[in-house]
Amino acid sequence: MSSVLFSPFELRGLRLDNRIMVSPMCQYSAVNGCATNWHLMHLGKFAVSGVGVMVIEATHVEARGRITSHCLGLYSDENEAALARVIKFCREAGRAKIGIQLSHSGRKGSAKLPWEARGRPLSPEEGAWQCVSVGDIPFDCDWPAPQPLDRAGLERVKRAHVDAAKRCVRLGIDLIEFHVAHGYLVHEFLSPLTNHRTDEYGGSLENRMRFPLEIFAAIRAVCPETMPVGVRVSATDHVEGGWDVEQTEVFTKTLKTAGCDYITVSSGGLSTQQKIAIGEGYQIPLARRVRTASGLPTVGVGMIYRPEHAEAIIHNGDADLIALARTMLFDPHWVWYAASVLGADVWYPPQYIRGYRSDWLRTNRRGAEIEESRER
Repeated sequence: MSSVLFSPFELRGLRLDNRIMVSPMCQYSAVNGCATNWHLMHLGKFAVSGVGVMVIEATHVEARGRITSHCLGLYSDENEAALARVIKFCREAGRAKIGIQLSHSGRKGSAKLPWEARGRPLSPEEGAWQCVSVGDIPFDCDWPAPQPLDRAGLERVKRAHVDAAKRCVRLGIDLIEFHVAHGYLVHEFLSPLTNHRTDEYGGSLENRMRFPLEIFAAIRAVCPETMPVGVRVSATDHVEGGWDVEQTEVFTKTLKTAGCDYITVSSGGLSTQQKIAIGEGYQIPLARRVRTASGLPTVGVGMIYRPEHAEAIIHNGDADLIALARTMLFDPHWVWYAASVLGADVWYPPQYIRGYRSDWLRTNRRGAEIEESRER
């Protein structure tokens, strides 16, 4: 039986060679929002990895919307030119389709680099900037209070997303993923834990969904008809009284009506009080629920690393695609290995034929893993 993981999939007018996606992964290696040589190396290796689509890391739509001062942006001509260089390089070297995630950090911005202080907030002496949010509730007790967005601020954020989307179109990017997850700005509007507004953007579920839906519609309106636009959601805050799966089901049904093409189903990130039972494929049941309720294609994420598991997720109808992050960082050629395990074939650069076509390497790696599994 042929592998479903390695079967093609279509989103609007975009044909993917297989169901494997490189998940967007922040690299904290930009300069003034501009991609650097690090991005050439990082994204270049995924372009030749055999995946169906790689999604460029969370790319921020305005400078104050960055998580750190070294986060990637798409809010200036310089940002656009720097990213064009990287995309051109990836197109010339590989065959993966190229997506991008558009994001705004909200109250979680103005943070230190993760490897310096695990993402703690910057001090004024370190160049901290004023963050914005749905309200004035800080991310944590020792974080500064964000500035609530007034009507002019809401319009500015929406316009920033639209302008970034227009830049994506000019860059020839294949797919846009709108970031509405992990506790960043747009997620903050959805959750009752952060959204205490008393205007038309707060209170009821309909009101809390209003701003995210407005931004999505504005992005969709400036993209070509054939260009897929998807959304990443946190299906639950993992906190009592917060955003949950039932609300996510309503939100994603509404997104489908608005022209959304797929949903990447993640979770958490909004509150430091979250309690998450992490394990292999721990978010896949959420993807299945959202897929069933919304009728939209879903992308399953979260600790997927065994080829057989990835195959089963697609075969069982839990999700339509899988997105890999840590797995691809650890092994950028995981796709070749998965193809050998599942009896499939996948594109590879001819310069690497000795690695891709090495029966000795594939057989011995597989044998070693089976033996290790038996010992456990």
